[in-house]
Order: sequence, then C-alpha cells, then structure tokens
Amino acid sequence: MNVEEIYALTAANRRKLADLLESLDEQQWHTQTLCAGWSAQEMAAHLLQPSITGFAHVFLVALRYRGNTDRTIDHITRRIARRPRAELVRELRRHADDRLDPPRVGPMGPYVDTCIHLRDLARPLGLDVITTTNEPTDVGAHQWRLVLDYLASPNPAPALLGVRSLDGLTLHATDLDHTWRPDGQKSTQKSGQESGREVVEGPAEALALAVAGRAAALDDLTGPGAQTLRRRLQEK
Repeated sequence: MNVEEIYALTAANRRKLADLLESLDEQQWHTQTLCAGWSAQEMAAHLLQPSITGFAHVFLVALRYRGNTDRTIDHITRRIARRPRAELVRELRRHADDRLDPPRVGPMGPYVDTCIHLRDLARPLGLDVITTTNEPTDVGAHQWRLVLDYLASPNPAPALLGVRSLDGLTLHATDLDHTWRPDGQKSTQKSGQESGREVVEGPAEALALAVAGRAAALDDLTGPGAQTLRRRLQEK
C-alpha cells in the first residue's frame, strides 16, 4: 500500500473517530478508555494534539519532564482537553486530512494510532455500531492486517509497541487465517510450537491491541505464547 492510500485511510478513520466521539452521551464521554487515566475527553484531545501543537512547545514541555515522553504527552493532552467538547470534535474533523509524517515513525504512526484509539474508545463501552453515519466502530479486517504488518515488522516505532520485544513469538489471526513473525519471515504452518517459537492466536484486532499494550485484549488470545505476551506487557 502506498503513502497516498495510508493518508486516505488515516483521514477516514479520523472522521469515524469524530463521529463516535460526537455520538457519546455524557456518561460515555467521561468513561475511561483502554489508555490508562484517559477518558473519551482526553482521548479526543490526544487525537487532536499532533495537528495543533508545534515542535517547539512539545520540546519545552519535554524539558520540564526531563524527556519523559509519557508525561509530556499526558500534560499536553490534558491542557487541550480543557476545550469544550464540541470544539474538540469540530477540530478533529477539520484536521482529518492533515498529512502528518513524524520523524522515525512516518505516516504509519498516525495511521496505526487511529486504528488502535478507535477501539480504545469503543471496547470499554461495548460499542459495535454507534456512529452518526451508522458505520462500525472498528476499522475492519483489512486494516488490522495492515496494522499487524507494521507492528510485527522488523523495525516498528517503539512508541507504538506495548512490549519491548516480540522475539520468539508467532502471531496468528484466526479471523484472517494469516500469520506473522516479528523477524519478517512468513509462515503458513499453524501449530502451538513452531521451530522454537510460541504461537499467539486470536482475532486480528485483539492481536494488534495486545501488541500495542492493551492488556484488556489478552483474554481474547490463546496459544502457548499468550502467557509470554502477557508477561512481557507486565514487564514493560
């Protein structure tokens, strides 16, 4: 898939996120997402942050927190989250077509974020279809395959991974009947133990969310590698 197609998918996902956020009632708006400490309100602000916050501001906040990326992002997110709900949603739609190309991450970073954060919002609420356009609050199997192609590639951005390493694990998406190895080698063999590697299997969405650090998705995964993945998430 080329860069233009990635930008187009990212824009479509941002609009879907805006639709979802707009459709939430007051209780849902303040419900915690899969991102620890963030409700839907903070998530909306976080999704908007890359489009409205310049490098200089991020750099100054990072100095304040001695280079701690998580604390830096959390600080900026909570400042933006003070804006009215309608403004956050409106601005997210207005910036949907922004072509972000962050250093070391590239266009895949913002794209993967939209896929993961959509489910960060929807899963805790048990939502399948809720948006104003009556579209599913999921990106679909073909996009989860793209996400896993990236996360299981030899050099994904560390900030997008919830584990330090996927070494020794083989990921098998049962709904796609597709397998990934972190070293990039393809495998068509499905087994619990494969050439010294442990298999983790389950729906593609759950695999992607777990690899991205969402422990809530681990219960949807099986195989001898599932416990290894759980342990690595706890260790990071």
